[in-house]
Amino acid sequence: MGSSEGSKGVILLGFLLLILLQSAAGRFVVEKNSLRVLSPDNIKGNYDCAIGNFGIPQYGGSMSGTVVYPKDNRKGCRKFEDFDISFKSKPGSLPTFVLLDRGDCFFALKVWNAQNAGASAVLVADDMEEPLITMDTPEEDVSAAKYVENVTIPSALIEKNFGEKLKKAVNGADLVNVNLDWREAVPHPDDRVEFELWTNSNDECGFKCDMLMKFVKDFKGAAQILEKGGYTQFTPHYITWYCPQAFTISRQCKSQCINHGRYCAPDPDQDFSSGYNGKDVVLENLRQLCVFKVANDSKKPWVWWDYVTDFQIRCPMKEKKYNKECADEVIKSLGLDLKGIEKCMGDPSADADNPVLKEEQDAQLGKGSRGDVTILPTLVVNNRQYRGKLEKGAVLKAICAGFEETTEPVVCLSDDLETNECLDNNGGCWQDKSANITACKDTFRGRVCECPTVDGVQFKGDGYSSCKPSGPGRCKLNHGGCWHETRNGRSYSACVDEEDGKCTCPPGFKGDGKSCQDIDECKEKKACQCPECSCTNTWGSYECTCSSDLLYMRDHDTCISKKAATEVKSAWTAVLVIIIGLAMAAGGAYLVYKYRFRVSLKHNRIIMVFGYTNTINLQLNIFWFMRETRSH
Repeated sequence: MGSSEGSKGVILLGFLLLILLQSAAGRFVVEKNSLRVLSPDNIKGNYDCAIGNFGIPQYGGSMSGTVVYPKDNRKGCRKFEDFDISFKSKPGSLPTFVLLDRGDCFFALKVWNAQNAGASAVLVADDMEEPLITMDTPEEDVSAAKYVENVTIPSALIEKNFGEKLKKAVNGADLVNVNLDWREAVPHPDDRVEFELWTNSNDECGFKCDMLMKFVKDFKGAAQILEKGGYTQFTPHYITWYCPQAFTISRQCKSQCINHGRYCAPDPDQDFSSGYNGKDVVLENLRQLCVFKVANDSKKPWVWWDYVTDFQIRCPMKEKKYNKECADEVIKSLGLDLKGIEKCMGDPSADADNPVLKEEQDAQLGKGSRGDVTILPTLVVNNRQYRGKLEKGAVLKAICAGFEETTEPVVCLSDDLETNECLDNNGGCWQDKSANITACKDTFRGRVCECPTVDGVQFKGDGYSSCKPSGPGRCKLNHGGCWHETRNGRSYSACVDEEDGKCTCPPGFKGDGKSCQDIDECKEKKACQCPECSCTNTWGSYECTCSSDLLYMRDHDTCISKKAATEVKSAWTAVLVIIIGLAMAAGGAYLVYKYRFRVSLKHNRIIMVFGYTNTINLQLNIFWFMRETRSH
């Protein structure tokens, strides 16, 4: 490349850098978590700290520890073993949080050295008065890649003033206990998590590309389970930038951009004259976006993960297969609509906006609580940028922290993500061991004590010390928690469905309903008081007997002879026969009366008809007589 063209390249890169820096300075958001000082009292309280963009922040959880400020190697740029310093916690003691000073080496190297010495977390104190910044990994540093990907402890940057307070407390021999809390670092409003992955199809950009490719392959299974179950809404994104108008006809822009400089990506091998160009990356990024859109329209958005992982395996740059032909083969093998994808991609040579890539550039700008996306790769969970290592377990932990408590899917409660706090002393919640019922619910953020619903019966209470079944059917569940006992085939219970949550001892027993004792009716109620009576108490009742040949009548609490009882019985039988006879006689008389009444009624009707006929004949005779008289 000539000196003139080289100078243009330098100017172009300068413009691009300026554009990115202006964007970052204006809207970059530092993601924070809470740091609470528990002791000493003079600095007790809550403080902000910036989550480091490496290691594994404990999203959804918290961690307590003791702060240590080493006497030597206070910037942590050298191995602590060289100073015979160890931060390993002794059995039974709190984890060690190492406080280090900013400066002289990469943030990630400080944390790496502290981790190797046994630290559980690292706090880096800023060396200037400024707002908090995000500690990031070194760019394109091959030597750094060897340790950055192995950092597994969380880290945070704290402000200079707060750092000075911690150092003073530690140097003053105070026990400094703090709690790092990430539970509110990710919003968790409901039972669905929305997350985005800002990625790149380039596979030759060093350890960051390698890390991204490994993450996509490892996370594919979990992502598809979450998406197919409707637990998440995933959207992939790709960062592009534009070429300044003055340079759109330059060789650099032409090799890195499509649509006349509107959408650009860095040259993979930074050689404009050979190998793959930046525009090849832009085209594949666009294709992957359209794969997602076509798959999403067919109600199978998770197929994007299949395409991306298959493309990485089958079409790598090293084998010169990073091209349209190889991509089309992957698309066909997944049964996707190839023509639909090509239509979505549009014409890359057109001097016009591409709707898909234009939408991506607009999405890079921060909205609401989310800042601009300037770091690649970036994960956004519920509109908050994830900070930390891009690794399956760490990312899944952050996504699971975005679910409302008790709504997490099973994948969030697997053993490799968290331990079941309900297994230890039932989480301190209420339980009924006899019925195997508990108020402890294991969630991603920890256990929740909440009275359960069992077989449609709702338990009510505080969940910690008390839960009582309530409403209809409650007595079917362990007798509603009330007293119950069976003896000699006879059972009693103090549970009554109608009495919501109350336990009442049944007749024949006394107590508070949680425990009931038999009442001795012979003594306490003085049953069987007649002179000839003899009372025997039974469980839940009593029995009375009479001496000699007497028979006990319970309703009257008296004894009568069996003969008298027989006579009474006979008398009642006679009375009953008489009553029945009288009833039958009355019924017969009624039937006779009814019969006679009907006969009488019929006879009267015949007389009336006969009389009526005679009257007519008499009138006719008179008429004819008068007529004969007149004619004469």
